[in-house]
Amino acid sequence: QVRLVESGGGLVQAGDSLRLSCAASGRTFSSYAMGWFRQAPGKEREFVAAITWTFGRTYYGGSVKGRFTISRDNAKNTAYLQMNSLKPEDTVDYYCAARSARIITPAQARGHRGYDLWGQGTQVTVST
Repeated sequence: QVRLVESGGGLVQAGDSLRLSCAASGRTFSSYAMGWFRQAPGKEREFVAAITWTFGRTYYGGSVKGRFTISRDNAKNTAYLQMNSLKPEDTVDYYCAARSARIITPAQARGHRGYDLWGQGTQVTVST
């Protein structure tokens, strides 16, 4: 069974850091791009970051660029999202996703409908 499992969410104060992890299992994700999205209740799913598995090319959403960093460890089949300088408006559920593609365009990275697999989500709460 193919699964994506997020971890690392929690409650922090504004200005703090968190690192989310997305562990993939059930297959080799060497030909997959990995992405992070977030979604607040009643709102559209927002693109956060994506990384191609093979070349490690990265893409970021405008609201997190310069604060968040996506990375991956191919040997561990795991993607990470390092979140620094967290703000209260970063308080939402974060979802990991995988897309079967070695190379993706920026538009493809940002389009959540193109991702084939999704994790269950992890909650991040940033207090003032």
